Amino acid sequence: MTKKVVKGSLWTLVGQVVPLSVSLVATPFVIRLLGAEDYGVLILVALIPAYLGFADFGMGMAATKFTSEAFAAGDPEREARTVRTAAVISLCVSIPVAVLIFGFSGPLISLFKVPGHLAWEASLALKFTAITFVVNFLNAIFNTPQLARLRMDLNTLTASGFRSAGIVATPIVIYLGGGILGAVSVLLSAALLTLAGHMFISGRLLPSLFDITIDRSLIRPLLTFGGAVVFVGVAGVILINVEKGLLAVMVSVTALAFYTVACTLANMMVLLSNTMIQSLVPAFSQLSGSESVTQLESLFARIVKVCLLGLIPVAAFLFLGARDLIGLWAGPEFASNSTVPFYVLMAGLLFSVPGYIPYSLLMGTGKASVSAKLYWAELIPYLILVYLCTSNFGIIGTAAAWSLRVAFDGVVFFILARKTAGADLRIFSGKLRWFLVAVAGYLPLSLVVSSSGGSVSIISGLIFLIATAFFIAISWRFILSAEERYEVMSILNPVQMLR
Repeated sequence: MTKKVVKGSLWTLVGQVVPLSVSLVATPFVIRLLGAEDYGVLILVALIPAYLGFADFGMGMAATKFTSEAFAAGDPEREARTVRTAAVISLCVSIPVAVLIFGFSGPLISLFKVPGHLAWEASLALKFTAITFVVNFLNAIFNTPQLARLRMDLNTLTASGFRSAGIVATPIVIYLGGGILGAVSVLLSAALLTLAGHMFISGRLLPSLFDITIDRSLIRPLLTFGGAVVFVGVAGVILINVEKGLLAVMVSVTALAFYTVACTLANMMVLLSNTMIQSLVPAFSQLSGSESVTQLESLFARIVKVCLLGLIPVAAFLFLGARDLIGLWAGPEFASNSTVPFYVLMAGLLFSVPGYIPYSLLMGTGKASVSAKLYWAELIPYLILVYLCTSNFGIIGTAAAWSLRVAFDGVVFFILARKTAGADLRIFSGKLRWFLVAVAGYLPLSLVVSSSGGSVSIISGLIFLIATAFFIAISWRFILSAEERYEVMSILNPVQMLR
């Protein structure tokens, strides 16, 4: 199972890296064609529906869990009924929400500091975005037959292919005069094409998918699990995005643009753990029975180890090149205003990224309510923290508040997973000292980069390469077991990867 999860995660990682790489090329054109102010408005238009990301009543996650269980039980009819029933529930809940966004787009836009000459276009763009977010809910349901089979290769090729095409088309449409409205229209088209692709592939994997019946006996279990996901989602969506909205209200949409660029670069650290969620939730669901406890604990510990060993070199690389990457990508203005917030965000992500794994364990074993209680408990204190930090320190204060929260969550999720799901975190089995030795190799890099003002030099580049080689050597020889080394070599084999 570990091999399947890691291989599936690598495919999902490819699906994240390819669109991200395309975005890294396309976004500078978008920023320069729109300008910081218009780009901030575009981010804001996409952000408002994100606050309603729970409007499918948790059916994406619920469908993943229950279809995985049906697949493990060898019941394709139940699996197909689960997908159809979840889709109907999602539409019944999300369409009314989309209609409200569509009808009240003007007042919603007026809540933020959108310049008057952009208000009409922003309002119309928000209407298009309301449709897109309903389509994306269906994408998260109709891809579940692929996820249940851990066919992340098919899911990746479908989702990332159309997403990448949409990213490429966005600056072209803007250049031709489409503006903000043209950009969101492209995203809607990409979402519709992705849905068509998922339905076609999932239909081939699960031929009974397109029957017209639903299973009334599944409605209550789906709603019960989905309700717990929504309970998590309402607080989670606010926690994840509230600082962006407050930054736009308290400072400006231009500050939001600077902060978003910092977040975009910082999110490169999240790729490994974030991509694992799609593989881990169905895997943990299939291993949640009492007879599979040993396998579940082994999978949990190994995936955490893989995540930590992959995270450190990525963090060091981003730390080394942050200012130059931002300057090359978005321009000198963004390099001056986004680099320090990025460093602040990165500090929190070092603790947060591994926390995606115990979070997936809680979701996969049906304990979403545990995460919900944590989110709701910290919601009010976090709102106060964001307000105080932003009002006193601006964009850097916003980043600091976010970083403190996600670091706290990352630690607490491991504690909750151990107490509620029985995941014993014996990751390194006495090898912690070797992990610390491997990480210590990057300390000279931090000193050189700090003294050089954050720009890459020949010396800092050489130190990074030497430290990374040292980190890999220590990890390979002293941290990974012989079995894990064999699995790594097997997974990295191109022939095995394509099977």
